[in-house]
Amino acid sequence: MMRKPAMQKSKQWNIKGAMHLAGIFHFLHSCGSGCLVPFLTLYFRHLGLTATMTGIIMASKHLLALVWRPISSVLARQYDKRRTVIVGSLLSSALVVLLLLLFPSAGIKAESGRCNASQPSADPTDGSDFTTLESMNIPSQSNANVYSVKHTTIITEQPDELSSTYTPTLVNSSSSWSIRAIRSLRNLEEQQEEAPHTEFLGSLKVMDAQHQMFFLVLFVIVLWEFMAAPLEWTADDGLYEYLDYVDATGRHKGVKVWKQLGAAVGTGVVGILVTNLYCRTGTVTELYSYTALMILTAPTATLFPLYLRKRERPTSGGFKALQLVHGNSQALLCAITVVLTGMATSAVSDFLLWQMQDHNAMEIHMGISLALAYLSQAGFAPLAGRLARFLKYHGWLLVLAVISLSLQCLYYSFLWGPWAVVPAQMLAGFSTGALWWSVTSQCEDIATPGTEETLIRLFEALSLELGAGLGSLMVGFVVQKFGLKILFQGISVILALWSITLAVLKWKIPRQRRINYSRLLAADTSEVSESESDQENDWLETAMEDAKRSNKWKMDKF
Repeated sequence: MMRKPAMQKSKQWNIKGAMHLAGIFHFLHSCGSGCLVPFLTLYFRHLGLTATMTGIIMASKHLLALVWRPISSVLARQYDKRRTVIVGSLLSSALVVLLLLLFPSAGIKAESGRCNASQPSADPTDGSDFTTLESMNIPSQSNANVYSVKHTTIITEQPDELSSTYTPTLVNSSSSWSIRAIRSLRNLEEQQEEAPHTEFLGSLKVMDAQHQMFFLVLFVIVLWEFMAAPLEWTADDGLYEYLDYVDATGRHKGVKVWKQLGAAVGTGVVGILVTNLYCRTGTVTELYSYTALMILTAPTATLFPLYLRKRERPTSGGFKALQLVHGNSQALLCAITVVLTGMATSAVSDFLLWQMQDHNAMEIHMGISLALAYLSQAGFAPLAGRLARFLKYHGWLLVLAVISLSLQCLYYSFLWGPWAVVPAQMLAGFSTGALWWSVTSQCEDIATPGTEETLIRLFEALSLELGAGLGSLMVGFVVQKFGLKILFQGISVILALWSITLAVLKWKIPRQRRINYSRLLAADTSEVSESESDQENDWLETAMEDAKRSNKWKMDKF
């Protein structure tokens, strides 16, 4: 008689604990990213790079992520190496970004007016050596005056010579970055003269110091993005498949708020730290903070909930998502809008801090204002549903988002002080928050079973990578040619015109949605759609009502 095998105990899945671990991981990672990424372009300015150079570097970063992020995600899933990729990305990006410390720093901090209390006075009548500033105009730097640093000896017995050689040493805070930039470039030249000439350095030697710095920074940023880009999609894919396996995909959206809160804490804290430690560390606190938090995040990555079993066959979700967007007019409008807003948002993220710095803002003002923007986005989620019901259609939220972003950019062009940016930052919930809430609702309207997450990711790539890459490339040239004020005003006008066009097109184009029972029956409904008026009465409910009326008529007859 054969013995019946004992039943295996079913594995218990702690969904609540898994989501707590995922929340901690995303909070720490976003906190680390918030310490560095928003301040990168400001650091480039301190190194003496022009607006065009900064735009090219940021565009290269975004376009590399657009290509490498999906490829690395597929490879990590195919070879079942998601956890290895996540941990490796954290540690390698933390180390690679420190290569920026090898570039010569400004070396002097007294020019900013923030550390003068501890510096000896430079009296031109005491016969001592002191640093003077030679004014020269560089149109590429927002038409601001740039001051080069010269070491001059003043002899009090020769007042006539003093009048011919003396240059005022007073520097306002809006141009202090220029002095550090000039010193940084000159230090780079001195280091290259002393260093052994390799083939690569020999080719750089024919360039001026500014272009040498540009190519070195570009190389480091591209290498850093290559290391950091795989993390986000790999982690999100693993967590989503883990939740899908236990039928809890609805909880996946809960991690987004932890990303926003982490970014808010990171930007706010690092802004306070840089301001308080500036006289000791200068502008490198962001780099050390990023490295420390990436290393701190690594232990949580070892416990991050992942679905590790590789799939039996590769999926073509990306192509399916493209087909769904291409086949729906409302989705196409949404795709065009996210590309345009991505271009505008890249201009804000790349050059808003430059605009604030030109109006005497320090890192504490920048960090707190950025933190308020993230908190505004996180706080918009509870209001989104009510606002959409008030507007009767989530598509109008997309129009509201474009209008809000247009008003933000217009406001940025008229800043007058360090804290003047705060009211505009509070609009981030109605611009960025409303944008992505509307995009998510649009994805739900056109999604077939298993494609909703892929559709959201497609729109994110169009906005955060493609749109941001194109935007960074173009706005750098605009700032170089016309300045920051014209940049923000021009973007505001373009967005205002698009908001009007978008409202008219959304009113003219009928809304299409997938029928409700497609998700319940898990059927392929790629060829089925109906208008909003037809959607109000599902065919199954109509059939049941007809059957009830027929039965009632028969009973009355007898």
